[in-house]
Parts: sequence; C-alpha cells; structure tokens
Amino acid sequence: MSPVQTFHETTVKLIDLLECKKPQERDERVRIVEKLLSQRENLLSTMQPPFSDEEKEFGRQLIELNQKVTILLNREKIDIQKDIKQLSAKKTSTAKYMNSYQALSNDGMFYDKRK
Repeated sequence: MSPVQTFHETTVKLIDLLECKKPQERDERVRIVEKLLSQRENLLSTMQPPFSDEEKEFGRQLIELNQKVTILLNREKIDIQKDIKQLSAKKTSTAKYMNSYQALSNDGMFYDKRK
C-alpha cells in the first residue's frame, strides 16, 4: 500500500475518533490522537512524487479531510480549554468559600491622633 493510501486511512481513523464524543474517555482519546498525528507526520515525510492517478485522487480527498481534521482538533482544544477554565474557577470559588474572612482589607481603618 502506498504512503498516500495509508495517510488517507490514518486521516479517516483520526476523523472518526474526533467525531466520537465520550468525555469519560478523553485522556485515552488524546493519546490515540497524538499517536495518529505522529503516524501521519511520518507518512507525510515518506511521500515522494510522481503520484499515480489514484494517489492524486486520494490527495484531493485529503485536502478536504485535512480541513475537517483541523476543525475537529480546534473544537477539541476549545472543549479542553473550557474545562480547564471551569476547573480553575471552581478551585478559586471553593477557596474563597473556605477562607471567606481571610482576604479582608485593612484600608478602611480609623486612626485617632488625639491622646
């Protein structure tokens, strides 16, 4: 099998994986995505012209698939960033609730100069 066909199959696997939304398996999915992306990178470096007509057709399809992969990866990144932001907000609100009187400011103090 040519590197172009293998690259195409790897891209399709990547798209299928990114479209499958199971939040409890996110860590495993991220590991698999990283593995597939590294495989694609290795395959991309092994592709050498001249290409057959079939490989050129795969190339045309790959352009569309790569755009879809980019969109799906950006969506996954945004979801992860949103979860991280929610977690940090939850941590700060929990800390404020637990230590509600710790952060009182002392700038409203009255000082009497008279003796």
